[in-house]
Amino acid sequence: MFGAMWRLPSYARTFIECAGSPGLRGWKLPRQAKAKAKAFSAASSDAFPDQARVVVVGGGIVGTSVAYELAKQGWDVLLLEQNQLTSGTTWHAAGLMCTFGSKSETSTELRKYTKQLYRSLEAETGQSTGFKPCGFIELATEPDRVEEYRRVAAVNRKFGIDVHELSPAEVKDKFPLCRTDHVFAGWYVPDDGRVNPVDATMALAKGARMYGARIIEGVTVTGITKENGRVTGVKTANGVVKAEFVVNCAGMWARQFGELCGVNVPNQAAEHYYLITDAMPDVDPDWPIIEDPASHTYIRPERGGLMVGLFEPDAAAWNVNRIPGDFSFGEIEPDWDRMSPFLEKAMSLVPRTLEVGMAKFFCGPESFTPDLAPLVGEAPELKNYFVAAGLNSVGILSGPGVGRLVAHWIINGHPDMDVTAINIDRLHRYQGNPQYRAHRVVESLGLVYAAHYPTLSNQTARGVKKSPFHERLAARGAYFKEVSGWEGADWYAPAGVSPRIERHSWKRQNWFPYWAAEHKACREGVVVMDMSFMSNFLVQGRDAGRWLNYISAGNVDNQEGLITYTQWLNDQGTLEADVTVNKLDEHRFLVVVTDTMHRHAETWLRRQIPADAHAFVTDVTSGLSQLNLQGPRSRELLQQITSEDLSNEAFPFRSSREIDIGYARATCVRITYVGELGYELYIPTEQASHVYDKTVEVGPDFGLVHAGLKALNSLRMEKGYRDYGHDMDNTDSLLEVGLSFACDLKKPGGFIGRDAVMAQKAAGPLRKRLLQVLVKDPEPLMFHGEVVLRDGQPVADIRSASYGHTLGGAVGLAMVEAPGHGIDKAYLQSGRWEVDIAGKLYPAEVSLRPMYDPSNSKIKT
Repeated sequence: MFGAMWRLPSYARTFIECAGSPGLRGWKLPRQAKAKAKAFSAASSDAFPDQARVVVVGGGIVGTSVAYELAKQGWDVLLLEQNQLTSGTTWHAAGLMCTFGSKSETSTELRKYTKQLYRSLEAETGQSTGFKPCGFIELATEPDRVEEYRRVAAVNRKFGIDVHELSPAEVKDKFPLCRTDHVFAGWYVPDDGRVNPVDATMALAKGARMYGARIIEGVTVTGITKENGRVTGVKTANGVVKAEFVVNCAGMWARQFGELCGVNVPNQAAEHYYLITDAMPDVDPDWPIIEDPASHTYIRPERGGLMVGLFEPDAAAWNVNRIPGDFSFGEIEPDWDRMSPFLEKAMSLVPRTLEVGMAKFFCGPESFTPDLAPLVGEAPELKNYFVAAGLNSVGILSGPGVGRLVAHWIINGHPDMDVTAINIDRLHRYQGNPQYRAHRVVESLGLVYAAHYPTLSNQTARGVKKSPFHERLAARGAYFKEVSGWEGADWYAPAGVSPRIERHSWKRQNWFPYWAAEHKACREGVVVMDMSFMSNFLVQGRDAGRWLNYISAGNVDNQEGLITYTQWLNDQGTLEADVTVNKLDEHRFLVVVTDTMHRHAETWLRRQIPADAHAFVTDVTSGLSQLNLQGPRSRELLQQITSEDLSNEAFPFRSSREIDIGYARATCVRITYVGELGYELYIPTEQASHVYDKTVEVGPDFGLVHAGLKALNSLRMEKGYRDYGHDMDNTDSLLEVGLSFACDLKKPGGFIGRDAVMAQKAAGPLRKRLLQVLVKDPEPLMFHGEVVLRDGQPVADIRSASYGHTLGGAVGLAMVEAPGHGIDKAYLQSGRWEVDIAGKLYPAEVSLRPMYDPSNSKIKT
């Protein structure tokens, strides 16, 4: 009956303008937003300029934030908006300003900065942002949500968020109309709240103008000018504007704008809904926002009634081929048939909403990215072209934070936050394909309110990249997950068992014993792993060795046939990449990088090599497949299928050479990422299946076991091996992550970042260091974000973790910060260490050295 009632045309009436209503704040009609924009435009009209140091394209919350931050630092800024300020998606945003919910420190800091700016901007500019700290409550209406939010709350408190766990009765007290019979608990942040998106944008624009920025509306940027791989300006109907930097803040048009100069910005618009009820006398406008992801909804007071917002699990893409350029202050016709079931479930959270009329059921576009992370940073295709877009419906609550980050990046030449998960160079060109975007955006929007289980993997737009071993691994029982677009074998089911996840959980799942068996096989026997998703770059030429040695902290231009583990640093001495460099011969080197840093590492490498150098970089990832043999019996097995002498004397640790395997040739490297004797085989893709077949043919004689990425991670975590982008990032120095052994401070010519490394080394004991953390209780699991305490005080959070099947407990890596203390063995031993896992404290051990085989005897045997 509900669905039929809400399809009645009589309910589909438009908003009734109530200009004097406090509830109106944050939900201006298009004509109201237009009126404000026109008033602002009239105050900012000047002769059209022909140059600016920075041109910002797009006048929504993000574009005005970038302009404000740059102008405040004294930079010459021109903002160009194709229609009017806020006319894209900003004007119809929900206006939520919530800091709770993310285990990412970067995301949380962006939100914290945004909220503080909304608080202070009126005093600075005289323009209100409409910020109202009415509070925010996250509801857990499923048991697994309790586990998730307790984990989130712990790390959010470490990040400075004042979050409190509430009982159902306390939730009811703060929002009396909320149904609480199914609520397990709520998480309440008293000073979170809501903001008026239009007013906030106008306050930022006013502030930008106060500091000298120029803002011009009604100007469409039609192209980019560039020279020698660097942006030099923008093209408009009014003429060319020369610029040193261009920032793409075009929102849902960002992809199309990027296409004008070959920059990949793979965001995609989707339908996004909210409903506003008629006036409800029993609603207090000061009630907090409530959010129940299990019901796909957030609800807050609005216009004397309630707003019911939706993030449905079954979403719809909008205008995949092209967003109309004239779609300003636009609405989409709601799809009642599709949305009615979700709307009914959402409104059941506050049953009174089912008893009153509807003032408006709104549908407007909102853009989402393939991995639900923002698109921020300098484009790998074009120097000085920055992107700040794809904020996945959190533009209002993090846009000003993104503006500050981008401004700092432009001014200083580097970011001051961990950007490994949001840097635009993490994504690939195929992710901009229409079909990919159409399929993935449906899932992306749906995942906003999904339970964020640590083992979730995207299910749409799959099968893009498969190694030559894929079908053979599937026949062996592989369960595949997405690995940067690749189908990666995560674990293997035993014969006769279907490889599937029976139920996602924060506890042990059905495949836990399969994973444990793979881990044990590597420690005691031999395993085979498909690592073809790793990124490979061939660097060759007369100057290749010289420039690679300058880019790398370690000495990579030494003897032929030797692989070197090293890092790439920037001038500040912090990390840009974590790589191995294999010197194939005098003028040829193979650089191997983790999959998530493919484009970042490639871009960094190309930009550090001068244009006149005789050194050439080629992406050979698709041309090589990587098969790894790891474990104490790996030498025995490999020796059976090659004529090459693999004895320790003939083929010592770090050796690399081409060997024969059956009819094929492969580059064999003796190195490990699991802490055992092992070999990596780099095989021409057309010969890869043959090498695999020869390997498994003799495998039974040595007890060969197929192992997946779960085992890879647990094995490397026991050994304390690092992974850039997970437990190391661009804010860390070489010394802080414990990799000083991988640099050569005395090599001729030095390396990028050497002076910074030397300065930190001379400054005395480190007060920030990456530690290995082992939970003594064998039962709980760690994944990411668990808080580490020393003597009862938070000192770190787990950056990445797994289960140490050999060590007997959850094990992870955490960056411990101890202002005023040098972090050494004495500091570790003198404290009481614990880990907060879902609100419960567990005793832990910490170490600077690897807990498994600290002497490295196993890998060099």
